[in-house]
Amino acid sequence: MSKINMKAVQFDTKAIHAGYHRDSDFGALASPIYQTSTFTFTDAAHAMGVFSGEIPGYDYTRAGNPTVRAFEEKIAELEGGEDAVATSSGMGATGSALLGLLKTSDHIVCGDTVYGCTDVVMREILPTLGITTTFADTADIAAIEAAIQDNTKIIYFETPTNPTMHVTDIAAVSALKKKYPDIRVIVDNTFAPPPVQYPLALGADIVVHSVTKYINGHGDVIGGVVVGNAEDIAVIRSRAMGKICGTPLAPFNAYLVIRGMKTLGMRVRRHCESALALAKYLEQSPYIEKVYYPGLESMGKDYDVAQKQMNGLYTGIMAFDLKNGIRGMSAFDAAKKLMDNLSIPAIAVSLGDPDTLIQHPASMTHIKVPKEVREEIGITDGMLRFSVGLEDIGDIIADFDQAFAAL
Repeated sequence: MSKINMKAVQFDTKAIHAGYHRDSDFGALASPIYQTSTFTFTDAAHAMGVFSGEIPGYDYTRAGNPTVRAFEEKIAELEGGEDAVATSSGMGATGSALLGLLKTSDHIVCGDTVYGCTDVVMREILPTLGITTTFADTADIAAIEAAIQDNTKIIYFETPTNPTMHVTDIAAVSALKKKYPDIRVIVDNTFAPPPVQYPLALGADIVVHSVTKYINGHGDVIGGVVVGNAEDIAVIRSRAMGKICGTPLAPFNAYLVIRGMKTLGMRVRRHCESALALAKYLEQSPYIEKVYYPGLESMGKDYDVAQKQMNGLYTGIMAFDLKNGIRGMSAFDAAKKLMDNLSIPAIAVSLGDPDTLIQHPASMTHIKVPKEVREEIGITDGMLRFSVGLEDIGDIIADFDQAFAAL
């Protein structure tokens, strides 16, 4: 284990050194990849001790692996949690957290704007297991309280929301636990990872991430993670991730994520700085109806909350609505044409990569969300979601100049 006192150093030092265990065999600086399905024991007593939990160790990679553990310890340190459990995808993290902590007849209050697959889980799949969900605007504390039932066990939300970029006051929602002590607050922190936002420090119980996005940051891994207190994580690991879901993060993927996390702070700051510059540029464009980015004062209450909890970085993601009637086109047709006109962004549904990405939520990530629901939460046919990459921001803005001119 690193000799560094992680409580005494800053974020970028933690991102490099947290979770590192010196390779006792050869002293490798990079965390070794333990690409193995099973582990051997010195004798029967050793095997019995590991399986019983009396001796620390590993028995089968689905339940735990040293490379994966190094990642779990690193992300737990960065998020300020006691422990973490890694999963094979972001949905594996969400599913493991929910199935690990809930049972039949339990109830969830879910933010009314969440990732499309999460929406399907809440709206269609969990009810078949006897777990019900009420959707509410989590930026409205009164709306959350109105949705709470006697059997409510979880308040779940994303902030900023995907893709409308609305911001929920994490501390205000977490304060509801004083009145409703049986409720856990779960925050999907994928859009605003450390060093942008720290939900656990603001009172949340659990954080989930799609590690695929900013945490890995290189577009070559699918993964997820759940971070929280040791007791909750132990339950999620044993009951859900390791059993009903069976979704461990692969050791090689864990190695790639560990490598990516060493530059997490530097990458995220660059993403955020470029995104703010682009948002200000787009806000002045005659082709844009509205820009959704929490670093803009025009976001009103969302901007005010972001000032309290997002550490002046906001995120590298934004969305914007194109105007209806541009050269006689509908906003939907203009959105498609703009995507095709842009040269730098790839049309793709992920985010947090070095490459800039653009997508059309109504026909891509949120296509399975009912149209009336999309419209109610503000996902218009002319909305585009934009993940600002690490290219030169001047080049990205110049690309928009030519793409708008070609509409």
